[in-house]
Amino acid sequence: MKRFDPRIVFGFLLIVGGGLALAQTMGFLETASNIFWGGAFLAVGLIFLTLLFGGHWWSAFPGFTLVALGVMILLPKPLEEFGGALFLGSIGLSFWYVYFTSRIERWWAVIPAGVLTALAVMIVVAARFEQYGGAIFLGGIGLSFFIVYFTNRVERWWALIPAGVLATLAGVTIASERFGEFQTGGFFFFGLALTFLLVALLAEMRWAYWPALVLGIMGFLGIASLLDIANYLWAIVLIGAGVFLLFRYFTSR
Repeated sequence: MKRFDPRIVFGFLLIVGGGLALAQTMGFLETASNIFWGGAFLAVGLIFLTLLFGGHWWSAFPGFTLVALGVMILLPKPLEEFGGALFLGSIGLSFWYVYFTSRIERWWAVIPAGVLTALAVMIVVAARFEQYGGAIFLGGIGLSFFIVYFTNRVERWWALIPAGVLATLAGVTIASERFGEFQTGGFFFFGLALTFLLVALLAEMRWAYWPALVLGIMGFLGIASLLDIANYLWAIVLIGAGVFLLFRYFTSR
């Protein structure tokens, strides 16, 4: 059998483009140029995607990107605001494909895949719930680092730290709109404490217990103020410190 000649595709595209241009010139079709360029990007992208069946994983990047561009151009006006999410999500899909086809060797693809997917979801959600956009973006990136950790829990234990920090920041963006600054700081420190506690328990890093303890105390004090018991705690601490000093004074005599 003869090899496929790409000139057939380009020749067909030229004929279709000329016909659409003629229809637009004659007033029969107002969006002929959009149809042509959208269809052209879509066709070329699909050609790249067919190379995936031959094991050419790199073709996922131009394939999904060009298909997304074609669909963006062809989107009706009511859906144009989601074009950015479609484009970013399609590029993210290419990274997900690269990861799932070789999860051991190409684990690195999880990070850009998670970032781009989080951006796409953020655009869609922020269209109606703008206040949750930042939380979704940060939480999505944090989730991608959690996935990186599970690809190799021994060598990539470090991924727990950015995962926990980003997840904590995602929660803080929501807490900051509902609670005061001091309480929000409490949530932040408590989230960091949980992060280091996970490092200590899952990665068996004993040194992580100390920052977990210190940050946990700071976070507890901040969250306790939300329950109106922080003043009692501080009073108890002061009284306890005074009793300790007096006890040391009288016992030393």
